[in-house]
Amino acid sequence: MLQTAFNGIVTGFIISLPALAVTLPFGVLKFPNFAIGAMITLAAYMVFAVNTQLGWPLIISTAVVAPVFGGLLIVVDHLAFRPLREREPITLMVASLGLGFILENIARFFYGNSARSFAIELSRPFRLLDIRMNREQMIEMGLAAAAIAAVYVLLTRFPVGRAMRAVADNPSLALVRGIESPRIIRWTWFTTGMLVAVAGVLIGMDCALDPLMGSNYLISVFAAAILGGLGSPLGAFVGALVIGISSELSTLVMPPNYRIGVPLLLIALILIFRPQGLFGQPRIRK
Repeated sequence: MLQTAFNGIVTGFIISLPALAVTLPFGVLKFPNFAIGAMITLAAYMVFAVNTQLGWPLIISTAVVAPVFGGLLIVVDHLAFRPLREREPITLMVASLGLGFILENIARFFYGNSARSFAIELSRPFRLLDIRMNREQMIEMGLAAAAIAAVYVLLTRFPVGRAMRAVADNPSLALVRGIESPRIIRWTWFTTGMLVAVAGVLIGMDCALDPLMGSNYLISVFAAAILGGLGSPLGAFVGALVIGISSELSTLVMPPNYRIGVPLLLIALILIFRPQGLFGQPRIRK
């Protein structure tokens, strides 16, 4: 029981970063980015290339690729989403689906369908009480916690972070106060890209790298973001922990293959009883 709960906490930390990467653009741009799975895959392969082909340590490879991938998402937004900015959110959502298909196949074109892994040293697990842990799990939780803390500091302590929150809360009022939306959108995508790069590394450490690695987490990621409240960074983290722990605990009473039904069930329940999520604000219709 304790071991399963701990595994769920680790899974929750891993899911929290892509959930944050979904909720930040949604808060500013008001559309669900279904390309997030393919973005995770592409970022993971970019880190893999630096880590294995250049022989750099994984942490340095991640630190190099993260800002590069943030810049890449700014370019992607300029080419794919900016021309559709004035359209309905459903149009941007469909565009993100097409973008995800393209990015996923770019990764498949260069690396094929074979499973790969990062070049990291193997280590023996250790025990704390009755919980079996390994070094990779500690690294995953540490990196996720550091990334979440960095996002919190950005949103609460830096002017650009406060501007992102202002645009997310009330775009019209933010414009009146002189906040430039294009600049804030670029910062949002840059931050999202860095989160996606770190998330790709965490998922790649937790399982093998393959073209579908990000898509396999898509349901859990959106369940976490919806459960916490789309647009709420705190909600994304709490929702990820709930999804991770509940999914792992469900394996105690059902076959592991069916645990994907847990996030689907939670999505259905939250949409029925609290559509805005645990930390979201109800939308007022005029």
